[in-house]
Amino acid sequence: MTIHLPTRLAAPSPGWTIETDVVVVGSGVAGLTTALHARAAGYRVLLVTKANVDEGSTRWAQGGIAAALAEDDSPLDHERDTLVAGAGLCDPKAVHVLVTEGPQAVRRLIALGAQFDTDETGDIALTREGGHLRDRIAHAGGDATGKEISRALVAAVSGRSGIEVIENALALDVYRDRFGGVQGLTLHVIGQGQRDGVGAVLAPAVVLATGGIGQIFSMSTNPSVATGDGVAMGIRAGAAVADLEFVQFHPTVLYTGSGASGQQPLISEAVRGEGAVLRDDAGVRFMVGEHELADLAPRDVVAKAIMRRMRDSGRKHMWLDARDFGLEKWERRFPTILMSLREHGIDPTVDLIPVAPAQHYASGGIRTDSHGRSNVRGLFAVGEVACTGVHGANRLASNSLLEGLVFAARIGDVLASGLPERHNPIDPSGDSAVLAASARRSLQAAMTEGVGVLRSRDSMATTLGVLNAVGETTSDDPHVQAWETTNLHALATVLTANAKMRKETRGSHWREDFPNTDDIDWKVRLSSRLGEDGILVTEREPLTVSEEVNWGTR
Repeated sequence: MTIHLPTRLAAPSPGWTIETDVVVVGSGVAGLTTALHARAAGYRVLLVTKANVDEGSTRWAQGGIAAALAEDDSPLDHERDTLVAGAGLCDPKAVHVLVTEGPQAVRRLIALGAQFDTDETGDIALTREGGHLRDRIAHAGGDATGKEISRALVAAVSGRSGIEVIENALALDVYRDRFGGVQGLTLHVIGQGQRDGVGAVLAPAVVLATGGIGQIFSMSTNPSVATGDGVAMGIRAGAAVADLEFVQFHPTVLYTGSGASGQQPLISEAVRGEGAVLRDDAGVRFMVGEHELADLAPRDVVAKAIMRRMRDSGRKHMWLDARDFGLEKWERRFPTILMSLREHGIDPTVDLIPVAPAQHYASGGIRTDSHGRSNVRGLFAVGEVACTGVHGANRLASNSLLEGLVFAARIGDVLASGLPERHNPIDPSGDSAVLAASARRSLQAAMTEGVGVLRSRDSMATTLGVLNAVGETTSDDPHVQAWETTNLHALATVLTANAKMRKETRGSHWREDFPNTDDIDWKVRLSSRLGEDGILVTEREPLTVSEEVNWGTR
């Protein structure tokens, strides 16, 4: 099946232009940290964020940040756990970078003012989550780690001259020069005054840090702004994307009813790390016997076990039992989750918590080397929008915040050695399009039904049929919701095509028609790239980037 996608979004011509050195798109842990490192390298930095600067996915992170900080832990132990969770598809070199540079990255974060919870001796309090064989998860405010990290980084960026922030701005497409390199981007600012509407930012370095793709599914733990804009922008620019088929579904998301949609309340894995267990309607602890770690098995194992139990019993959710915690522990360790549960009429000290899997994290994205460079000169990607190879087929719990910190610093190292050369951008060519915003619901429903936790050839073929029909719903009314829907469609199409191509079960990719892992044919990375003609080409590539991307001096 030939897949054709537009190479740019239909949009009005820019009504204003500004110039800077480095553009960072996104204000989560990855974007904010990159902005700080770029400024430390001496550059003018423009930080573009889709909503307010503190409204990205980072602030919603409950569990914490993983790093080998304890005396009885080591980067080697962290490396082993990450590789096991990745189900044979991690890039070992990238994982080694993450775990060895991770502790220092956390210490730099603390130096910026982030305050983590401490134990009675004053040391950082560490807990455990699924897939970890050591207590290595640092947390803040009990279950408000992301909120504290976001607070500290926003404060650091806000107090730093030379970093300009534009809020409520959706990045549209990158500018290219005659050599194929990046020279800035277009964006739409929702506001009033000189920078209202579509404008142009000229810069020889663009860093995409736009976070997740959650809204391609009906239910997600991601905020509503997570519409995959950065990955879609990268695809249209000719950047290679990889591992999109590996979508992590968090196993314990609060079930709020059959009509629920959009962002759903997350029940952190740390709750199970502190001793909560999963039960079915009969009270049976069904994770015992499923995996040696039982309720703390890797997320893909737990999510699939819940889905099977739901399917076999005809129930729409399972139960999380944390009644033994007592009120004091809930108030001290999980105050945010406790508040959310109470808002939904649940008292976890006496009630079982209804939970079901929902989309949570994308292991794939724009393929980068170990310094955040894509195959397009001047275009970087960092955080959830990137595929460094760290996560493989399944992200280890709480490695995502660490990835943002570590690889943002590495982008800073590249920038410190000099910017790519400036050239005049050329007029964009190729097909442009924008889809009707009303098509989003049918797209999300098809993805949830056919490309969710459990997949098959028939379910994905049906989904591709729906996506093909959605692609015909073009509109002559470009606006934010329509641009977002167009981005979601591009991602959903590439993701589904790659998932259908991978005929095995591995990590968070479960094929009911191919239930076994196949290391002979499928221990490879599927890398997809959009040609100038808008035709998607997908190739099998080795797991490890053999050498760092060399953009040359042009």
